[in-house]
Amino acid sequence: MILKKKYKVAGHVFSVSMDEGDDVMKGLGNYDPFIYEGDQDELFSLEIVPDLEFEGKKDLYISTPERGEQRIDIYTIDGGYLLELALLPSYPICGWLKVSEDFTKGYLRYTSSKAFCINNSLMLMYAFASVGSDTLEIHASCTIKDGKGFLFLGKSGTGKSTHSSLWIKNIPGAWLLNDDNPVIRIVDGVPRVYGTPWSGKTPCYINDDYPVGAVVRIKQAPYNVITKMSLMEGFASLYSSSSGLRAIKWVADGLFETVSTVVQKVPCYLMECLPDDEAAIVCSKEVLGHE
Repeated sequence: MILKKKYKVAGHVFSVSMDEGDDVMKGLGNYDPFIYEGDQDELFSLEIVPDLEFEGKKDLYISTPERGEQRIDIYTIDGGYLLELALLPSYPICGWLKVSEDFTKGYLRYTSSKAFCINNSLMLMYAFASVGSDTLEIHASCTIKDGKGFLFLGKSGTGKSTHSSLWIKNIPGAWLLNDDNPVIRIVDGVPRVYGTPWSGKTPCYINDDYPVGAVVRIKQAPYNVITKMSLMEGFASLYSSSSGLRAIKWVADGLFETVSTVVQKVPCYLMECLPDDEAAIVCSKEVLGHE
């Protein structure tokens, strides 16, 4: 008998199933706020399996992670794709995720690092399967203020989380929705940002959503200056921070359409800054419209 659990993130339902008596979701408390018990159709499903079989393996995307980063390689196989997961570049593969061509059906075999394998498998399947549903999984830190979400983008190590923490410290009423992978979804023409089970190293798993107030790219500098981006600059900024493999045409097309819509409705900025209190004050005055 199969044990199945369902979750709902940004309005999309997905499930995880496994042999009864082997509840692999036990201990993954980041999913608890997103448990779903309704009958809405599933966006995708993931089954935990003891073995995997596949044929026709060919390279599609071989990652080149920096030291300390995880390694995820993607291959085409007959009837879909295979993703291989490793905690660090020099570590052996610990998880194999076999997915259908549309990423709606996945099978995961892992040998160690359960939380790492399940989290990344679900996060990746979510990003791919939702790409045609006005949905973007974003690498960003998101702070809420005055009932709106403000997303801080940037390359790893540029200070996204630091900038969020500076807002929370210096801007009364600001608080953290998600610190690594929030989701933007367009609902009735309005881009909204959602909390998710995926928040990087910061345990922040909030099942809530807000209209997007602004998107801000953080860039380290010896001064604090914020400038509004053009539509093209905003598109490039948000597109580069959206999860999804551009080598797959339907994924790239879906990302293009959704990002194009978001940047026409939401102001985008470049924040060149120091990691100090003044940076948060300068940024907030501009994006909140305060004098």
